[in-house]
Amino acid sequence: MNSRAATAGMRGTPDRANLAAIMIVSASYRTDIPALYGDWFVNRLAAGEALVANPYGGPPYRVSLRPADVKGFVLWTRNIGPLTGRLAEIAAVAPFVVQFTVTDYPRTLEPGVIDSVTAIAQIREIAKAWGPRTAVWRYDPVVETSLTPPDWHRKNFAALAAALADVVDEVVVSFAQIYAKTRRNLDAASRRHNFSWHDPEDDKKRALIGELAAIAASHNMRLTLCSQPALVVAGTQAARCIDAVRLSDLAGHEIKARVKGNRPGCLCHESRDIGAYDSCPQGCAYCYAVSSRAAAKRFLAAQDPACESLGAARR
Repeated sequence: MNSRAATAGMRGTPDRANLAAIMIVSASYRTDIPALYGDWFVNRLAAGEALVANPYGGPPYRVSLRPADVKGFVLWTRNIGPLTGRLAEIAAVAPFVVQFTVTDYPRTLEPGVIDSVTAIAQIREIAKAWGPRTAVWRYDPVVETSLTPPDWHRKNFAALAAALADVVDEVVVSFAQIYAKTRRNLDAASRRHNFSWHDPEDDKKRALIGELAAIAASHNMRLTLCSQPALVVAGTQAARCIDAVRLSDLAGHEIKARVKGNRPGCLCHESRDIGAYDSCPQGCAYCYAVSSRAAAKRFLAAQDPACESLGAARR
């Protein structure tokens, strides 16, 4: 998505009939809103709606953030620290689940994320304050490189799982999907830092998934696979990252939503995402959502937290 073009397209006001119906709000698998755009998000909660660029073209759309319209929130992040003090404001609107990615990869692959010790401390804090069903650990995506071969993943995953034992009950895993952006980003990073990478065959992926699932089970958590049904093996199951059942547990009442994934193999319940592509400058080498880290840095620097949409520049 061309974020500047999307921003320009927001100058008109969409018909309010396009306001999303009651549903779960995703914030966001397109960018890290808790880490980077928390002030904007809380401002949108106060305003009761957000204007969102359509990543597939066409006009922007509005998503209601009013308590009467939102069933729950799913917060996707690698660093919820900037939003920790504002979680009560989110909970006042609707229950929330945090999909928290912690992979502890080398800095050559993840130059801009917080360290795993800090991330694990944040997950522990979330679970203590908001309940053990609130946080889901994501070891996602699994990327095989000369720096991170299978044996490295086994040891790394085991260390993280031990640190999160009895803190989370689920770990979501997937192998990197090699989209065009992913390939470009990995190729550029490998040239810059002198490592190699490859996409393993499915049988090798399944073998590693089975080993990781056994490690997870030994630490009282189940391993689920995100949108990769061909990799499900004994001891694992398909993930539902946007999960009305988990939200129901947190809300204390049933939250009904139909299954409506956003790609083949996705079992997520229906949601509306309020993020924007090409807006996260954390610089992960395997990222599918960002074409240029430099452009994402400019996007973040220009963002006005008071505006109704991501991508709206400061005046």
